[in-house]
Amino acid sequence: MKVIDIIKSKDRNPLTVNSDTLLSECIITMADEDLGSLVVIDNNAVVGLLTFREVILVLAQRQKELRSGPTPPVAELKVRDVMNSAPICTTADMDLNDLRALMISHHQRYIPVLDKRELIGILSFHDVARSVFAEQENENKLLKHYIGDWPLYRSQL
Repeated sequence: MKVIDIIKSKDRNPLTVNSDTLLSECIITMADEDLGSLVVIDNNAVVGLLTFREVILVLAQRQKELRSGPTPPVAELKVRDVMNSAPICTTADMDLNDLRALMISHHQRYIPVLDKRELIGILSFHDVARSVFAEQENENKLLKHYIGDWPLYRSQL
């Protein structure tokens, strides 16, 4: 299975923001749309990735500073202040197993999918897990059908 197969099965396009967007607006969008990430695009190019992980990290930093340290209040922060500015990206032709290894080795739960430099989708680890599960279920059905047709197996039933 390839990345493009998973992208085609998704029912929505990725939501994007620019790096000047207020973090508070993004948090509302992510909560309202039930999203774990937003792709950051400036000048038609992917420049970052905002996930709930970055949001939690900045909230934790503010709390550690007792909300009066050098980190600006969340209402003043922009996406560029907290985003992952060097997200790992993939291409549509990458094999699913290679994608799983990439996500695990880089500890990145969301990966933008690019065609040349154009964003065509984003995959979550959940998307990958669901696809692997569906693929394994299909293989199991085929194997059970094959074994069920095997004369020795039928005689044991």
